[in-house]
Amino acid sequence: MESGNASFSFSNGVLPKIHTNGGASPKKKPANGICHDDSVPPVKAQTIHELHSLQKKRSAPTTPIKDGSAGGAAFATISEEERQKLQLQSISASLASLTREKGPNVVRGDPARKAESGAPKAAAEHHHYFTPTISVSDSSLKFTHVLYNLSPAELYEQAIKYEKGSFITWAGALATLSGAKTGRSPRDKRVVKDDVTSEELWWGKGSPNIEMDEHTFLTNRERAVDYLNSLDKVFVNDQFLNWDPENKIKVRIISARAYHSLFMHNMCIRPTPEELEDFGTPDFTIYNAGQFPCNRYTHYMTTSTSVDINLARREMVILGTQYAGEMKKGLFSVMHYLMPKRQILSLHSGCNMGKDGDVALFFGLSGTGKTTLSTDHNRYLIGDDEHCWSDNGVSNIEGGCYAKCIDLVQEKEPDIWNAIKFGTVLENVVFDEHTREVDYTDKSVTENTRAAYPIEYIPNAKIPCVGPHPKNVILLACDAFGVLPPVSKLNLAQTMYHFISGYTALVAGTEDGIKEPQATFSACFGAAFIMLHPTKYAAMLAEKMQKYGATAWLVNTGWSGGRYGVGKRIKLPYTRKIIDAIHSGELLNANYQKTEIFGLEIPTAVDGVPSEIFDPINTWEDKAAYKETLLKLAGLFKKNFEVFANYKIGNDGNLTDEILAAGPNF
Repeated sequence: MESGNASFSFSNGVLPKIHTNGGASPKKKPANGICHDDSVPPVKAQTIHELHSLQKKRSAPTTPIKDGSAGGAAFATISEEERQKLQLQSISASLASLTREKGPNVVRGDPARKAESGAPKAAAEHHHYFTPTISVSDSSLKFTHVLYNLSPAELYEQAIKYEKGSFITWAGALATLSGAKTGRSPRDKRVVKDDVTSEELWWGKGSPNIEMDEHTFLTNRERAVDYLNSLDKVFVNDQFLNWDPENKIKVRIISARAYHSLFMHNMCIRPTPEELEDFGTPDFTIYNAGQFPCNRYTHYMTTSTSVDINLARREMVILGTQYAGEMKKGLFSVMHYLMPKRQILSLHSGCNMGKDGDVALFFGLSGTGKTTLSTDHNRYLIGDDEHCWSDNGVSNIEGGCYAKCIDLVQEKEPDIWNAIKFGTVLENVVFDEHTREVDYTDKSVTENTRAAYPIEYIPNAKIPCVGPHPKNVILLACDAFGVLPPVSKLNLAQTMYHFISGYTALVAGTEDGIKEPQATFSACFGAAFIMLHPTKYAAMLAEKMQKYGATAWLVNTGWSGGRYGVGKRIKLPYTRKIIDAIHSGELLNANYQKTEIFGLEIPTAVDGVPSEIFDPINTWEDKAAYKETLLKLAGLFKKNFEVFANYKIGNDGNLTDEILAAGPNF
């Protein structure tokens, strides 16, 4: 048998021995000059377990802990093992039962990753653990494994392996289910009312704060802690709120689900390795035992769900709901309490910045176009939802975005669409069981489908998420009554009035099938989250606007020429032209006239927008119907404001009178 230059022969069915130069000197070349020996040394492992241990290397600490001596120039000789022990002591203290006064035995690492089938551990593998000095309960006889600040990849593994309903979608996002609750439970939210909060917080009619006493909170806390300590493992996130380095808050989130840990990894500010090593004791702690119900026989409990905040203890307890948004908005409520104590205004708003450093705040309820209008590829995104305004300027509270996904289309919302990739949490979406392609139109689970992703996933996000003092404050309303102008300039009193009102109008179906507008008011454009009386936030807003020279605008993105069903919605390109004119300063130099009833100053012209639409009466064919509808809306404003009318700001109450006078007059 011949082929090319090679010749082979054998007889009696026996293959000849093949000679190779594998045992020859490395410098010796093969005889034919064309063979290449690409063999490599064998792997340095004797068992498959040892091979797996070589696959992942340990993360080394990046910064030694500073010693206080010698002006901080020297560093303490603290070992990594000692550092981890101190960290676990802190976590054990967080999980401590108040009655036993001792935390559980905690050990770092996944219990499922112990040596398999009796295989020997790799020499480099250690468990760092902390054991309390006194064991007085059954929970002290077991170890609780702590999965601490896991990466998205690690959390994907945990979710897919242990949490039913977790899948990787075609785009790489993690699809999860939030259980029976697919939205927040505001009627189940409780705040401890004590001697301090009884005076400081807003209670009573219109307030989102429903009281509970200290004893009931501690009962629920004990229930949550006992549940978490009964588990083999818990997830612990140590992160930050507020990008302002002088005013950031350290938060610790203890949860039972990888979904919750990844959600908060995305939504809070992610610490650097250096910050994590020096994290210390958190300023606020969340105990998320949402898979376990509260005891409905407990005082103040009305359902199996309870979301409880204790401002004195700086703690939050979640029972009976797995909806992750409770953590995000719970912390936002806490910021609405903590920040004003530092003379910092917390705001439920979007925020962007022009290339010249001009910052704009966007307020608006659902359906007003806040996300669409604050997302501008010609401007930097500071944040989409929660912000602080301090003497340093504006700062985003969060490290991520929480976007609605229902009916999401790439052409309309390319930034959100492209942000849904590896690391993103997709809540309650429906997808093809084979391709894992998401159907964003499917409401089978809920209409409130959401995506949570780091803000860095937005191409024009400004990192760090801080900016100078705002130049413009934009209050958005989708007026389905069709009587508010497309844009109006507000004085300070009007700004406070409309900020407190937080108006928009939704379209609701009636029994006979006819659709008509329904007014919706939400104080400070986020009534569900505020802690103090709305007038306090409004006064702070006016004070900062006056101090730093900001201008407020009321922009109607709703109807013109008639109410919903009669008129038409104001075209988005017109609204964008108006917003552009606000950013550029064009509207500051426009000519203005005043409307009746609401007394709003409206411009007579804006480039690219038909001048006749600025005064709403011009677009209504039936002028009598316009005046009737205008008076109806004015009456709804007055009725809504009755709950705030008796609250006096300052010693003389003059500011309250100014705010009331800035409302509709008829």
